[in-house]
Amino acid sequence: MDTIYGYLERITYQHEETNFMVARIKEKGKKDLTTIIGNLTGINPGESLKLDGKWVTNKKYGPQFQVEKYETIIPATVHGIEKYLGSGLIKGIGPGMARRMVKKFQLDTLEVIEHAPERLLEVEGIGPKRVEMITRAWEDQKEIKEIMVFLQSHGVTATYAAKIYKQYGEESIQIVQANPYRLAADIRGIGFLTADRIARCLGISSDSIMRAEEGVLYVLYALMDEGHVYYPYQPLIDRAVEMLQVSSELIESALNNLLTAQRIAIEEELENEGEPNPLVYLKPFYIAETNLARRLTALKQVPAQVRSFAVEKAVTWAEEKLKIQLAARQKEAVRLAVTQKVTVITGGPGTGKTTIIKAIIKILKALKLKVLLAAPTGRAAKRMQEATGQEAKTLHRLLEYAPQKGGFQRNQNHPLVAEAIIVDEASMIDLILMHNLVKAVPPHAMLILVGDVNQLPSVGPGSVLNDLIDSGQFPVVTLTDIFRQSEKSRIVINAHRINRGEFPDLRKVGGLTDFYFIQEDDPDKVVQKIIEMCKNRIPRRFGYHPLREVQVITPMHKTSTGANALNLELQKALNPNKKGVSRASTQFNPGDKVMQVANNYEKEVYNGDIGWIKKIDFEGQEILVDFEDRLVVYDFTDLDELVLAYAVSVHKAQGSEYPVVVMPLLTQHYILLQRNLLYTGITRGKHLVVLIGTKKALAIAIRNNKTQKRYSQLNKRLRRNLNDEVKTNKEI
Repeated sequence: MDTIYGYLERITYQHEETNFMVARIKEKGKKDLTTIIGNLTGINPGESLKLDGKWVTNKKYGPQFQVEKYETIIPATVHGIEKYLGSGLIKGIGPGMARRMVKKFQLDTLEVIEHAPERLLEVEGIGPKRVEMITRAWEDQKEIKEIMVFLQSHGVTATYAAKIYKQYGEESIQIVQANPYRLAADIRGIGFLTADRIARCLGISSDSIMRAEEGVLYVLYALMDEGHVYYPYQPLIDRAVEMLQVSSELIESALNNLLTAQRIAIEEELENEGEPNPLVYLKPFYIAETNLARRLTALKQVPAQVRSFAVEKAVTWAEEKLKIQLAARQKEAVRLAVTQKVTVITGGPGTGKTTIIKAIIKILKALKLKVLLAAPTGRAAKRMQEATGQEAKTLHRLLEYAPQKGGFQRNQNHPLVAEAIIVDEASMIDLILMHNLVKAVPPHAMLILVGDVNQLPSVGPGSVLNDLIDSGQFPVVTLTDIFRQSEKSRIVINAHRINRGEFPDLRKVGGLTDFYFIQEDDPDKVVQKIIEMCKNRIPRRFGYHPLREVQVITPMHKTSTGANALNLELQKALNPNKKGVSRASTQFNPGDKVMQVANNYEKEVYNGDIGWIKKIDFEGQEILVDFEDRLVVYDFTDLDELVLAYAVSVHKAQGSEYPVVVMPLLTQHYILLQRNLLYTGITRGKHLVVLIGTKKALAIAIRNNKTQKRYSQLNKRLRRNLNDEVKTNKEI
């Protein structure tokens, strides 16, 4: 192999999934930059590198150095030291500070930081606090370097090495050596495949029982990510065998070990009249499903602490007080909600769900009952509060989630103080969250779930709202009538047409309307029209702010009209600011619209929350993000929790409502073209929806009403007698 040395000038391309990178380095004695390619995730501009590999020639781009092995080295030139310190590796030192330090100390700069940090006070702009920050960061970086040498030699990139150190500290090497598969569970961004590669480097054989056990758990968690609560026994074995390339006997042994260790549960399928069909659950999901069914059944059976009252008179009184006229189905919903222990109210846009909630609150408060309002997301809770005039919280805030104290503080031992709990956007609630909610509902309280069952199911496992309705154990009111104020909205009318399997009304109308369809079958032209719509036409004709009020929603993440590609194009068009910080193939700039993609309970920001980058502090290595007037600080190492949000997937848009929605719809989205996805996307738009694409893609989505089956037994558990014995945890 050849060996070259140089410092990294810039990263031009990086693939997040494969870790393939294209970058440019400055080699000593060479005028032009050298292109390097290979798996180099985690290196930063400014780092000096020793690279082992071979020269290759690309037909289009010419000579490139293909890296097989690499390591970071301490720079030996003034310019290299400045680049190294200014790269963001040392908290407290940004490019400007690095320039002043190197100007003062020249080649001795690193020696000063290492052995005489008090001399940093001689540099303009550095005070005692900054010296302390730099000293601490330098020491941390030294410790990380030792760990990085070990980890990198076993297939771990520098970025993940920093995360591993942050998680495990000085015990990092021992923990990784003992069980590298722990990384997949503990470190965000490291999945089983990366952990498996590290394990192989450490000498763990492909047919080890540890690998089989961790591989089965990985497959189960991947299936939970697809929405399943359990998976059938034999298909699970088949998937694990295919992924791990081991024998089915080894997988069966792994399942038995996991069962003995109580990491999974195995149960025969309920209401099954055919051949025995064992089902495999991850233990937390088994506990959640069985306990949720038991608690809902118990909740239904305990009488509410409500004095007797004339229900019909109460409904009429609420109508008078609110100056409204309820339709027959709405009255039925209100009557059931104020008299039954568990009630489900479902309906599409414009069917009066909010009006019903207001009437329910009016009656319950007149009866001197304490009512709590909640929704799964911050935006949905805010919308609920604005519509009702009553305080509404996210479910996590309502249940007082505190990670440092071990999770939800409200539970069966410390229940919510309320006689009635009303939850909006209930279709978004997954199994685990619903289980934690019902645990915290006092036995005497009423639970009222309001949502749209025709939307996409929850992002997390389960189909809770569907299962509650399907069980037949609770009163359900389905609202279908569109009310007067919504009759003129083409968004509402077309959403209901789509939900019924009918083609929407795409006729052009005179003047401005709230629903438009623009025919275009060329994906590249669709992208250009989306940019033109967001940047010019919608702001000019309707007065909406292109960043704050217009949201692009797309069926997929990939393809040229998917969220990933659209974000880059919209960022260039709407916020062409180059003074940002890069993570993988994404650059975050001041002013960018971003989305949180993981629940972070310490920061109190959750999956799907949208904010705007207010400031980037290169010296402190922090980004300040404004989430609806609440500022949240992110360390540069936490940027994998953020993505650009100029365009988001329909799944990520669930529970949110935007003044304007622009949505591409093409046959390249074929794999995800389904009715509930199209319906969910359209109903995110409050005042204006613009579809850009083809009528063929629209027709495919409307015809496809086959939603992906989610394996869940909650409906069956609710139907069966809870005293029946269940054949469970049987060793297969």
